Amino acid sequence: MNKITCICLGVRDMEKAVKFYRDDLGFKTDSRENNPAVCFFDTPGTKFELYPLDLLAKDIDESNPPQINNGFSGITLAYNVEKKEDVDKVVELVKNAGGKIVKEAQSVFWGGYHAYFSDLDGYYWEVVWGEDFKFDKDGLLVF
Repeated sequence: MNKITCICLGVRDMEKAVKFYRDDLGFKTDSRENNPAVCFFDTPGTKFELYPLDLLAKDIDESNPPQINNGFSGITLAYNVEKKEDVDKVVELVKNAGGKIVKEAQSVFWGGYHAYFSDLDGYYWEVVWGEDFKFDKDGLLVF
């Protein structure tokens, strides 16, 4: 077991979440519905899924679903970019889409440049560039 095939985010409002990711940020999907039961996005190497939060909690344990609360869950998602200026472009895109910038773009102690934002459901994303980052033909980060 050494791969992640899908990352699922439980969302409070499918219509708003689909608009944010598909229409505003440009995530690719075959779904044209504005309020689908589930939405899968095609990203290099991993599927990215949106699913109603209350149904996700019930899917985990129908008789005792996990508590749904706000706040930092100890996980972040990352979007690595090939050019430093792309961090600033993504920050502007997120601002225009209604996301919250929680850490403005800035230099990092290890020599990179990054920012953090949260989506409409409070999931944290890091947008990050590194001088030594290398990418393969599919745009995946290579270490």
